[in-house]
Amino acid sequence: MAGVTSGAVQLTDALAELGVGTVFGLPGVHNLPIWEAVAGTGIRLIGVRHEQTAGYAADGYARATGRLGVAVVTTGPGAANTLGAVGEAMASASPVLVIATDIPSGLRRPGVVRGVLHETSDQAAMFAPVTKATFTVESAEDIARTVRHAAEVAQRPQSGPVYLGIPTDFLHQETGRAADADYPVAELTLDPAALDSARELLANAERPLIWAGGGALRSGAGAEVGELAERLAAPVVTTFAARGLLPPGHPCLAPNPVHAPEVGALWDEADVVLAVGTDFDGLMTQNWLMPQPPKLVAINVDAEDAAKNYPPDVLLLGDAREVTAKLAGALPARSTVDELAERLVGIGERLRHRVQAEEPQAAQFLDALEDVLTSATVVVSDMCVAGYWAGGFHRAPAPRTFAYPMGWGTLGFGFPASIGVAAAAPGRAICVTGDGGFLYGCGELATIAQERLPVTVVIVDDGGYGMLRFDQDQAGLAQRGVNWTSPDFVAMAESFGVRARRVEGFGDEFRKLLGEFVYTDEPNVLVVGATLKPPLNTSPRWYRKESR
Repeated sequence: MAGVTSGAVQLTDALAELGVGTVFGLPGVHNLPIWEAVAGTGIRLIGVRHEQTAGYAADGYARATGRLGVAVVTTGPGAANTLGAVGEAMASASPVLVIATDIPSGLRRPGVVRGVLHETSDQAAMFAPVTKATFTVESAEDIARTVRHAAEVAQRPQSGPVYLGIPTDFLHQETGRAADADYPVAELTLDPAALDSARELLANAERPLIWAGGGALRSGAGAEVGELAERLAAPVVTTFAARGLLPPGHPCLAPNPVHAPEVGALWDEADVVLAVGTDFDGLMTQNWLMPQPPKLVAINVDAEDAAKNYPPDVLLLGDAREVTAKLAGALPARSTVDELAERLVGIGERLRHRVQAEEPQAAQFLDALEDVLTSATVVVSDMCVAGYWAGGFHRAPAPRTFAYPMGWGTLGFGFPASIGVAAAAPGRAICVTGDGGFLYGCGELATIAQERLPVTVVIVDDGGYGMLRFDQDQAGLAQRGVNWTSPDFVAMAESFGVRARRVEGFGDEFRKLLGEFVYTDEPNVLVVGATLKPPLNTSPRWYRKESR
């Protein structure tokens, strides 16, 4: 056992040893020792105004970096406030560690809720449905060991959020540190026969297609997927979670989104589909109305995940980057890449014409993002109509430059997650949010002002929940609960000391101000008065219809 120290110092030292440089949290009476201990580590602890923001910010940090995102919250209601954000991290496979205090161990009586401040009957059980694993520290000396194990589980493929509960009295206790234990991890074994079968299917395919998901991006498989696509002369469709996997100029990258009939035709005509790190969720497949391909090869770290929606003919169990490289190295190169690239350019042009005809303001918005933003800028979209346009049609320039809550679909993700992105990324976070989603976390204006975070918040103000208003209109229903009088967002931001401006529409003034705002070192807010029609990638506009 090493030297004696407090449980709180054990915790923060373990985080520092793990390379955690930034933590997001909100203080409470039970977790104050953690705040004190962090001060001695060099870890940056960003204080937020709501625990849900701590979870979202940790998620944004993880998406921008690929590293562990950490949220520190207090007991009971403080922990419970993170659940929406943790569910989003789970659905999007973000490696997030939520560290929550619990009531003092000496006051806990098994099977009885006694009424201790912030007490719940089983705090860890609240997190079980929305986490990869839950841990509760059993003694003060086990804190560092449990932190390290929880962090390893969160980051192990398939990554995801983990809950760690610590009874608050353990933080005060002086204790030694238990030695780390070895935890067996099942190794993934790639079946050589399956690899041979996959090579044969792909080599003989006349119209192969690659469908790349978040697992491909998280494994860093962009170069390998790009090389394989060129060898096969196969178009690559990227899911919402894989935006930026290939650079926009790659000859095999299909335009977004697959929800457009022009792009969906690539799936329909494919005789072999290679699925790399994806589970074919309902939002990407229009609730599985895309037909099962004639032959499907799946690369995945999880056999059940790979087969739960479209059963593969061949499963390659392993890391997306490693397995894709093995496939690419054994396949002959085809000579039809230029022909494919020309076809994909044509599809892209037809999509741009479609957007311009359907919603000119969306075309202006998308053009401004592409022309003004740099490759170091990370766009963080919320669940809003402008965010749906960005999710469907924005061409992310590189991996981890686009974050979107289309794992769980949580409204209010955008602004809090951009705090984590801005704290992590070398560039700027551009939050695209609606007025409704922004109001979920508008108090975080205090956070970006206090921390001087490089965030530009683009609030599209349509005076309500625009997507829900569209749904009601489509159904011929009265508009109920979807309209309001928006606050003066400019005055609100300026009251926190954050520079803000308002424009009407996405024309020249919007483009000019966006260019000014993204090239400053300060946080700022750009409010846009606009009402947009939803794009094809929103469910009311899906073109595939269930036959009745």
